[in-house]
Amino acid sequence: MKDQALIFVTNDDGIHAPGLRALIGLAREMGEVVVVAPDKPQSGMGHAVTTSSPLRIKKIHTEDAYQEYSCNGTPADAVKVGEKVVLKRKPDLILSGINHGSNAGINLFYSGTMAAAMEGAMSGIPSAGFSLLDYAYTADFGPALPYLRKIIRGMLEGRLTPHTCLNVNIPAVPSEQLQGIRVCRMGKGYWEEELEERTDPHEKPYYWLAGRFVSLDPHNDTDEWALKNNYISVVPLHLDLTEYKLLESLKIFENHDPHHT
Repeated sequence: MKDQALIFVTNDDGIHAPGLRALIGLAREMGEVVVVAPDKPQSGMGHAVTTSSPLRIKKIHTEDAYQEYSCNGTPADAVKVGEKVVLKRKPDLILSGINHGSNAGINLFYSGTMAAAMEGAMSGIPSAGFSLLDYAYTADFGPALPYLRKIIRGMLEGRLTPHTCLNVNIPAVPSEQLQGIRVCRMGKGYWEEELEERTDPHEKPYYWLAGRFVSLDPHNDTDEWALKNNYISVVPLHLDLTEYKLLESLKIFENHDPHHT
């Protein structure tokens, strides 16, 4: 691990979120820290970026080896602004979180927390998103901190391959119930969703998205299994989403004459 690493910290729950404060505390143990986080909650924004309005940053605090800014954009915007405007160079690490709520399985596709980590991976920066399975503002991040410290130190030692990031999820249990870290794959599942129709005070209908997550993967090598068994799940992600098994069979399209069936 290099001396005085430059660590960039962001999140999707906003600059005032307790989980961000917990992650900043860990990062400051290990190097110089620059924070650029959304000025308001941005949960569920996925990898959205701002293209139709100006991006602005606000300096909140600076001291030796520490800078903190808020940004009026999304988590992905915060990473772009942080790298291109605030730092003007690539940091050694990007850490996103600690999110309130799970980003295991397919949840990562909706996640602003993980979008920030993937934005870092796109730039070739070792990155990780951290999430605690507790939506409460008073959630206790303390039990997980020794494990997260180990993960971050491992990242600084160069454990990640280029253009990858880690999706780290933490069960909301006391220290004595945490079983440790489980490196695993993303579990298969889906959201069984429904749009509840309601009526506003003006008698006009509106809709509220509701549903439940259905796991389709009972195997013991998935993030969902790890979390249910009180392990911190660590899933390495790569940006290449190609389904290589289909490349050969789909080559039939290359030789197909669309004018003949």
